[in-house]
Amino acid sequence: MVRKCPILILKELLSDISFYSTTTPIENVMIKGIEMDSRQIKPGYLFVCISGHTVDGHDYVKQAIQNGAIAILAEKPLDVDVPVITVSDTSRALAILANRYFERPTQDLHLIGVTGTNGKTSVTYLLEAIFQKAKKHTGLIGTIQMKIGEESFEVKNTTPDSLFLQKSFAKMLEKEVDAAFMEVSSHALVMGRTFGCDFDIAIFTNLTQDHLDYHSTMEEYLHAKSLLFSQLGNRYDGNPKYAIINKDDSHSLTLIKSTAQQVLTYGIHSDKLDVQATNVMLDANGSSFDMRTPVGTISIKSKLMGMFSVYNMLAAASAAICSGISLKAIQTALESTTGVRGRFEPVVAGQSFGVIVDYAHTPDSLENVLKTVKSFAKGNVYVVVGCGGDRDRTKRPIMAKTAVTYADLALFTSDNPRSEDPKQILKDMVEGVDGQTQAYRVIENRKEAIQYAVEHAKEDDIVVIAGKGHETYQIIGDTTYDFDDRQVATEIIHQILQKEL
Repeated sequence: MVRKCPILILKELLSDISFYSTTTPIENVMIKGIEMDSRQIKPGYLFVCISGHTVDGHDYVKQAIQNGAIAILAEKPLDVDVPVITVSDTSRALAILANRYFERPTQDLHLIGVTGTNGKTSVTYLLEAIFQKAKKHTGLIGTIQMKIGEESFEVKNTTPDSLFLQKSFAKMLEKEVDAAFMEVSSHALVMGRTFGCDFDIAIFTNLTQDHLDYHSTMEEYLHAKSLLFSQLGNRYDGNPKYAIINKDDSHSLTLIKSTAQQVLTYGIHSDKLDVQATNVMLDANGSSFDMRTPVGTISIKSKLMGMFSVYNMLAAASAAICSGISLKAIQTALESTTGVRGRFEPVVAGQSFGVIVDYAHTPDSLENVLKTVKSFAKGNVYVVVGCGGDRDRTKRPIMAKTAVTYADLALFTSDNPRSEDPKQILKDMVEGVDGQTQAYRVIENRKEAIQYAVEHAKEDDIVVIAGKGHETYQIIGDTTYDFDDRQVATEIIHQILQKEL
């Protein structure tokens, strides 16, 4: 279905909002677009004032009008010469208006949302592979990028704002996308960015410590995740909805209770699983297992390594089954996919030892990666790891302890320190490993830390560079620098090999 952005009478655009006030009549005001960034306003646009954590859109009204805003949506009275529509919550109103303006696009999209601490990106890319194998046109929104078919677009947040989402879904429909897969972060759920998104399937991967700088407690973090499932709604009609839950996770019961929709559980160890992996075998070449499902059993031999990959494949397969995808398409896709950029990604540059780059930035994900590496490593395991600034401080000592527990040598370094002092971040990490001086070194400069690990690695050793994965930058203070762990490691390896010639 092809859709074009309409020109709407403002009063018609506001028809889904029950209560608002206006300064002047709006029957003849024609809206050609909606924006929440005054710099993006064009003549005939509606400017929506969003009160953010650091920036208040109400302060940019005059700039928006200078750029052509024909009306303003605000939370307080404004002394301007264009109509002002006042509501109690512009963020909620924006979701409603965006959904209306772009003609409710997710009603015509098969939309799957994935939430959890770890695995969101991998599951969305596995879904993309499965649906494409089933000859479906796909769209994807997540940490790395937005994709419409094979075309890629940059995104600023794991889960973008409601306006961006509805605009993107409308674009997907224009490109005849059948199914879209979206990472849904806990921040986005609390902030209401997904309001207006009509999810058909919600997936829960797992819950481990992260983002406690934002949610304060694990209970709040869990509640944030549960919102995706409660927002599947209470209706039962011709369009069934499903909650896909990792039952092996200790928080699964809370998620199951949070939804009124049909639940499909997956896992390995729990009782009464709907989708279960048995006969699991893991090695340096990947993983294999039998997958028992409500519609039959298949055997999977995948290039993806580690138990966490098995769980990711179970999650994606469960959603695909609920979407009517055949077991044959699921099997073929899972056996042919080679993984996601920056997720357990090998760096091969002619060296005699292994180098793996992974996005692992939580204690649980780091433990999963290092356990997997230890299971097939013939030599020593080195890990280069840091913790991001302006983020959950409580996980820093846990990350460090995890690193020294599972690696032969941990190199603590900078991640994205942002506005924090890197030395303080490293000090917080070291507090978790007091008395274990032989198991770690502190090298603040990330490139130097990677160089130390690579230079000391011998044949059959493995170097894990954790925390940044697909990222191609490093944020220090207010400045963003070019920095790609994969590229840096490759360059260092080439320099070493060149010296050996």
